[in-house]
Amino acid sequence: MDEIAVVVAAGGRGSRAGGGLPKQYRPLAGRPLLAWTLESLAAGGLGPLQVVCAPERREICATALAGRGLPVPVAGGASRQRSVLCGLRALATAPPRHVMIHDAARPFVAPALIARLRQALAQGAAAAIPVLPVADALKRCRDGKAVATLERHGVARAQTPQAFDFAAILAAHERHAGSDLSDDAAVAAAAGMEVHTVAGDEDNLKITTTADLRRAAERLEWQRRELREMHETRVGTGFDVHAFAPGDHVMLCGVRIAHDAGLAGHSDADVGLHALVDAMLGALGEGDLGQLAPPGDPAWRGRDSADLVAAAGNIAARRRARLVHADITLICQRPRLAPHQDAMRARVARLLAVERSRVNVKATSSDGLGFTGRGEGIAAQAAVTLAIPGETPATMPAMP
Repeated sequence: MDEIAVVVAAGGRGSRAGGGLPKQYRPLAGRPLLAWTLESLAAGGLGPLQVVCAPERREICATALAGRGLPVPVAGGASRQRSVLCGLRALATAPPRHVMIHDAARPFVAPALIARLRQALAQGAAAAIPVLPVADALKRCRDGKAVATLERHGVARAQTPQAFDFAAILAAHERHAGSDLSDDAAVAAAAGMEVHTVAGDEDNLKITTTADLRRAAERLEWQRRELREMHETRVGTGFDVHAFAPGDHVMLCGVRIAHDAGLAGHSDADVGLHALVDAMLGALGEGDLGQLAPPGDPAWRGRDSADLVAAAGNIAARRRARLVHADITLICQRPRLAPHQDAMRARVARLLAVERSRVNVKATSSDGLGFTGRGEGIAAQAAVTLAIPGETPATMPAMP
């Protein structure tokens, strides 16, 4: 699955929401609204997430981003369009193929909506946006009076995220810098790009007023009650071992680590990800790694083990399972893994499309004992906790 970067526009003042603090930093169920938005984007498999904030709000923005392994927020400009351009320029240091641009005040982006935009990009669209039909009659008003009726045929409401070819939308924003067009689709159209549409989502609420914040809080409380009543908690464990072989690096938890040997295996021999996948399958009751990717299967020869995580993730998605936590332990005398733990944790969180706080990666030695102690290979074990809907026995007490 191609990685898609996101520019999150969080530079607005949000005055209509009241309360002094911009709406994207206002508390929603105990966390800043921006934190909910970032979590929903990550759950859709998007990243890296580049947040753009008002220059005077960089400190509070950084607090909302703390612990997520995200790039440092960049300061925006005097308008939304100028702020988005700042975000695109920040991503241009390591340019992605595609980018989505999203309003920080939309915290409920569903994975299904992201999937529709992703499919449009995969089919060759350089620009794609979610839209909703207009159901109500449209009126032009002046001085508190309706003075004209507008034709609603062919009119739609645009939402975010909006998806683009990165190079094309960056060039469009550079070309029209300072034009202050209404949204990024308008910038794309002004540059001559064809803007495709996908079905939007009525639940993709944009928080504008204090009443919207209340509705969002009520929705989260309803979701929490549903999870407590409808979800069963499952725990799976996994274990894997790979011996050292000639080579100059090892792959561990999706991170390339220089070493004087490699690991022997049919795929890239990433023992950490293999244990993780085994644990995921165990929690799902879907067999084990050997059944998912049989040893010797040519389809998996030399493959990136991230593909195994994606395959297990697809099974979890079909079961509507939600990952609660993943804990991985790597066991070896060498190489030294402590300098790489943060990178491994961030990579696994990206692969699982969850917040970094839901992943833990530990490294330990066996104090010179056993095959790992003799430096013959690396072992890994993992534990995964999943919440699976619709499988809780009626007699099971509700979660507190």
